[in-house]
Amino acid sequence: MIRENLHNIWNELPSGVKLVAVSKFHPLSSILEAYGEGQRRFGENRPQEFAAKAVQLPQDIEWHFIGHLQTNKLKLVLPYASLVESVDSLHLLEAIESWAAANDRIIRVLLEVHIGAEETKQGFTTEEILHVIADSIGNLYPHIVVCGLMGMASHTDDEERIREDFAGIKALFDECRARFPQLTEFTELSIGMSDDWRLALDYGATIVRIGTAIFGSR
Repeated sequence: MIRENLHNIWNELPSGVKLVAVSKFHPLSSILEAYGEGQRRFGENRPQEFAAKAVQLPQDIEWHFIGHLQTNKLKLVLPYASLVESVDSLHLLEAIESWAAANDRIIRVLLEVHIGAEETKQGFTTEEILHVIADSIGNLYPHIVVCGLMGMASHTDDEERIREDFAGIKALFDECRARFPQLTEFTELSIGMSDDWRLALDYGATIVRIGTAIFGSR
């Protein structure tokens, strides 16, 4: 099943769009099955599970952390994460900078965009993201590389609502790129999950995060 699901998705993904196989709650055997087919990017959202898997699985895996990250869990995530997709507050950004400075590391991150219709979600407002990027250009976070934006559409079956959300995130991404052209590594737009990744492609997704459609229900 995993093999067939992976190949079906790969066949639909445009060239250059990265697939993150969301392996949270799935066993090592499932990850290794996907790895055996050639999948190298995996996403986790719980620090303890993430750290345990990272040390047991092949070291050429590119791990993305995609969940809410508490500052007291950084030591479980930052040593292994190729990209932290879910930086959702200034407090977290500052804590990552402190950890990275102390450990002589450069940490690649995406800034999570808050969708107004979803009051329970974490994330930055448009204004906050523009301020953070300006600060990063001003070398306020010398150990962090802001690589782009991440967002989740509202949890709804209304396709128009989902499209509006993706369009809003894409517009902010384009504004950031236009306003701050010196950010040469600001290239990633991580939108789209198992239920809506095909829609996300219409709005310039460079990363899609797919779990259930690969591994099945947990």
